[in-house]
Amino acid sequence: MKSWQLHKLVSLWKQLTNGSINRKIFGAAVTVGLWTAVVKMASFGKEFIVAWRFGTGDDIDAFLIALLVPSFLINVVAGSFNAAMIPTYIRVREQEGKEAAQRLFSGVMVWSLGLLAIATFLMVVTAPFYLPLIARGFSPEKLDLTYRLLWIIAPVLMVSGIQVIWGAVLNAGERFALAALTPIITPTCSAILLLTCRSWGIFALATGLVCGALLEMTLLGIALKRQKISLLPKWYGFDERLRQVSGQYAPMIAGAFFMSSTTLVDQSMAAMLSPGSVAALNYGSKVIAFPLGLTSTALATAIIPYFAKMVACDDWAGVRDTLKRYIFLVFAVTIPLTLFFVFYSETIIQVLLQRGSFTIESVPVVARIQAFYACQIPFYVAGVLIAHLILSLRKSYILSWAAGFNLLTNIILNYLFVQWFGLPGIALSTTCVYILSLLLLSLFLHHNWQNK
Repeated sequence: MKSWQLHKLVSLWKQLTNGSINRKIFGAAVTVGLWTAVVKMASFGKEFIVAWRFGTGDDIDAFLIALLVPSFLINVVAGSFNAAMIPTYIRVREQEGKEAAQRLFSGVMVWSLGLLAIATFLMVVTAPFYLPLIARGFSPEKLDLTYRLLWIIAPVLMVSGIQVIWGAVLNAGERFALAALTPIITPTCSAILLLTCRSWGIFALATGLVCGALLEMTLLGIALKRQKISLLPKWYGFDERLRQVSGQYAPMIAGAFFMSSTTLVDQSMAAMLSPGSVAALNYGSKVIAFPLGLTSTALATAIIPYFAKMVACDDWAGVRDTLKRYIFLVFAVTIPLTLFFVFYSETIIQVLLQRGSFTIESVPVVARIQAFYACQIPFYVAGVLIAHLILSLRKSYILSWAAGFNLLTNIILNYLFVQWFGLPGIALSTTCVYILSLLLLSLFLHHNWQNK
């Protein structure tokens, strides 16, 4: 009986997710969303342990600032390669075959490994110059701890950069589940080390981050090999395909630089406030990161290959229909969710984080930060969809201009809102930036479609 019911469910699922492009996107989004939810739950588990062990103390402040620059460079260097390469990779694979796509991938790996190695070296040797600027409110002892943590975390830049590109290639082959589930390894490693190596203190968290990244990279590499994709970097010359990627990469890296700089600015301004502000800002964003990451990752990961295919085939009616359907879906789902987080923010923080070193005194400010961050959810997710369509159109320079606008707006609003609302003003500034960004990208898309 159970076997028959399972077979019926599988058949129903295939009916729902086969056929039209919208059905395929729905199936991919649900797959990515389910596995992303599992990963986010593991990340929550790790955050509970971190809050219990370190609260809003100096150790977690130092770790977050040490992680700030590696995360920034991963987004800028590797994330830009991902965004610049995938539309061209899919077009080459569809029009010229797998062998041509393999040559493009191998060439991009040579290029990306060189940039990641240079970025890692510069990040470490220039740390004595930039860390005192980023962490201006830190005491000498706290700054020294930040230096030591950065040295441990540094390999993550190289390893995670490779992961981002390999995961994107798996998704381009519509192998969504593994790439979505693999990130569960790092929080699991971190949680195990925090519980079993308590004498290591905050260094257990840094070590778990590096070990998890290495294991994730290994798993993705095995998956690509099973898809008969060679991981060996090989240079075939700077051909037309690589020129197309580089043409998209230059504006993309500028856009990623400006966009990722908003986090750098937020954390730096928090570090200038009272001790524990960096940690409080981080905790306030963690719960919101669950629906934010779940919806945006699931939809964006699922929709990118299909957008790229439709654009390559000049199927503009299909593109418009798909975008309208999913924008409507985004707002229908996320607005009630946003209201829930706003009205029950303090209760959520008390239930999830108030234990151990995270005391009741920390709850009100973290709850206000969380409520302000929650207001960005509909606009952020809708903006992600439009941004990925713009990438598929190979108009990445628009994202560069938008990201520059976002950074300037973020700096101005941070300064103003911190004066009026204190630390939670940084979260409110982020929400306003994503609202304005969505309006800007929508205006561009509307103007571009008038010519289609």
